[in-house]
Amino acid sequence: PFSRMVVLAASVVSKTGKALVSRQFVEMTRIRIEGLLAAFPKLVGTGKQHTYVETENVRYVYQPMETLYLLLITNKQSNILEDLDTLRLLSKVVPEYCQQMVDEDTVSKNAFDLIFAFDEIISLGHKENVTLQQVKTYTEMESHEERLHKMIIQSKINDTKDVMKRKASEIDKAKVEKKLESKGFGGMSALGGSGMGGMGGMGGMRGSSQAPAKASTGPKKGMVLGKTQKTNAFMEALKAEGEAVETDSRSKGPAAGAVAAAPGAFAPPAESVQISIEEKLVVALKKDGGLENMEVQGTMTLEIENEEDSFIRVHVEQGQNRGFQFKTHPNIDKSLHASEGILGLKDASRAFPAGSPLGILKWRMQTRDESAVPLSINCWPSVSGNECYVSIEYEATQEFDLHNVVIAIPMPGVRDAPNVSQIDGDFRFDPRKGVLEWEIELIDSSNKNGSMEFSIPVPDPDIIFPIEVAFSSKATLCDLKVATVVNSQDGTPAKYGLKTHMAVESFQVA
Repeated sequence: PFSRMVVLAASVVSKTGKALVSRQFVEMTRIRIEGLLAAFPKLVGTGKQHTYVETENVRYVYQPMETLYLLLITNKQSNILEDLDTLRLLSKVVPEYCQQMVDEDTVSKNAFDLIFAFDEIISLGHKENVTLQQVKTYTEMESHEERLHKMIIQSKINDTKDVMKRKASEIDKAKVEKKLESKGFGGMSALGGSGMGGMGGMGGMRGSSQAPAKASTGPKKGMVLGKTQKTNAFMEALKAEGEAVETDSRSKGPAAGAVAAAPGAFAPPAESVQISIEEKLVVALKKDGGLENMEVQGTMTLEIENEEDSFIRVHVEQGQNRGFQFKTHPNIDKSLHASEGILGLKDASRAFPAGSPLGILKWRMQTRDESAVPLSINCWPSVSGNECYVSIEYEATQEFDLHNVVIAIPMPGVRDAPNVSQIDGDFRFDPRKGVLEWEIELIDSSNKNGSMEFSIPVPDPDIIFPIEVAFSSKATLCDLKVATVVNSQDGTPAKYGLKTHMAVESFQVA
């Protein structure tokens, strides 16, 4: 049906054939394109150096991009040299719009930007004569009039917010004054029916005119204290609005001091330079024991708030990290990182971009060594009569703490909660999902091992698989630490904030 020499579609797919982004350049049904993309992983042979594969009707021209494939689907009459040139340009565009982090999350997040970029490169199935810089210029399409219009709109929004704050402040002041006046009149009405006691109350009012709420006497003293604290709170509110208010020195107890201190109790401002170290784990354990595969993917991200702090270099300390592969951002000086462990730009006179996070270092590790898994799970199910008895245990193999550990055991068809005879931690049963969740808030050196025993009225040990595991940690498997951050121009130390986090993307026992 596609007789012309054209590119039928440009796509980014996972290694299982899942389409993340796909742009068709000829009329094609969704079922047709999904079928072509799903068939692609089966056609790609392992260990081959070819960048294309053909079927009876179409040709796939592809390039691996870490855990994904960048793919062109063309008809067999298409010029493969031109297709390879198109693929080369697309392979530069994808990292550019994904902030150099080409994975499923970033591709999905920037899907529309990628589609617009694909449209600038390929038109009606044919490659346009454009460069990467031209593609960026065409897709951004910055307009001075649009920028000016947005500034005017933002100015109007800010003015409206100021008016709202001013009106709200006036309303609050009116409420405070009304309440204070009502309390003052209450004291005067008590004078009319209290004889000489009322005169004493009047004397109290004259002696301390700034505290009219204290006009009551006798048994009401306890209640008056509570009202005085409320009045003090109103006074402090007036002070916060910039009003000059005098208060009775006798009312300045610990509570009043706490109220006065509250407006200044703000959290300290975050540092302008923020470094984030994050790792994701993908683990597949065998239900009979042993590790099928574990993959670790990590990223060091740099985010700078103020432009004046963007002339920096990051000194890192790395352990042996056997099996780990490291990759720096294209603008980072690779030789400087390899020789001295310093992450800095190739051109020391340039500054890091401010205002958005930038991945400066990535690492990856894949292993089948079971001792490398931070948490091993062993399960022994057995059948007796019409019941299945299960004993499951965990063992932490690393020295760091694991937080919010959840081991989810599927129990399809089981409506009643299982009979749990022994458990280290807590459990929760969700009958709608048919899942038993074993929860351990923290695994540290005091509880590196734990177990749970339960039984279910189903004589089938296979229904409890696959077991899903989730946890997080403030440490990473990769031995990587930030030693210092210095100014790239004068070498002076720079202040920075650091966050380290490891989480599970997928952890199954099956």
